Amino acid sequence: MALTVFGTPAVAVAQTPAAVVVLGDSAAAGDGADDYEPGTRGENGNWCHRSKHAYVHRTGLAPESVNLACSGARAADVAFGSGTHYTEASQAERLVEVAGRHRVSTVIVQIGANDDAALFDTGVACIRAFVDPREPPCRETLDPLVPERMAATATKVEAAVRDVRAAMRRAGYGGRDYTLVLASYASPVTEHMIPLQALAGCPYSRPDAAWGRTTLFPALSAALQGVAERTGARFLDLARATEGFEACTKPLKDQEWQRRITVDPEALVHGGLDAIGFHLAQESFHPTAAAHAEIGRCMGQFVRSGSSASACVAGADGRAHLEAPPAAAPAA
Repeated sequence: MALTVFGTPAVAVAQTPAAVVVLGDSAAAGDGADDYEPGTRGENGNWCHRSKHAYVHRTGLAPESVNLACSGARAADVAFGSGTHYTEASQAERLVEVAGRHRVSTVIVQIGANDDAALFDTGVACIRAFVDPREPPCRETLDPLVPERMAATATKVEAAVRDVRAAMRRAGYGGRDYTLVLASYASPVTEHMIPLQALAGCPYSRPDAAWGRTTLFPALSAALQGVAERTGARFLDLARATEGFEACTKPLKDQEWQRRITVDPEALVHGGLDAIGFHLAQESFHPTAAAHAEIGRCMGQFVRSGSSASACVAGADGRAHLEAPPAAAPAA
């Protein structure tokens, strides 16, 4: 690997242990997996919720792992820019510095959920439709918007991925010096829920949950796969990575891989009054530490496989397995 890192002897960097790096939002940061890095739990306005259990630390791809992801991030927060998100600067900008200190062998990007795909707002709309009989089902109001939203998301994610490529070039890496992976998202919802799911912490209807599982998340995966193809990244579809272990599918929530509605009183300890409201329930409907362990293991298998595209699918044996690549994405 021939590196020319700005301000750092290339030989010294080449001799450092390899590292895998992840950029993105809450799904990559580890929100919902507990054990967050000090300084990302709400202190001084930083709610990135980077967990020591995040899947980047479970891939087995390199001796070192670096988590640059931040809960709530949008594609613009990964791309180059002067703005900040939860007090933190551009993730691509910080990648340049990380790649200068480490011999980065794999870069994973998971972004788009907080852009026009609007997964959080969609979840709120589905809950509102469930609790308010005057509201139409969210699948009816939002389904016509999916194609346009996913196309807009793809445009923004593509710009961010290209900036990640540019960041690695700025750090002295050639395109063949590292593996770039773009990942999609695991659906936290399903129609296959336990009885009285609302009381258990899943206040949305089964038909709306079925729409989310079979339409919304696959549509986002298809859009992101198109981005991967256009940017030369490898693509890992995670839409079914927690299938059968979604929120409210098991008698005990500890057996599930997705959080139900979760209120964390410790948010008040670290974030003070800033925690009141959204941040108290920020972990809701995010992968657990168990999910991250399986996603990380599957991610490692995917990278080592050399395949350009594949999918992680949860099995009845309680493990996530690689399956055939998803169908080719339509043009975005």
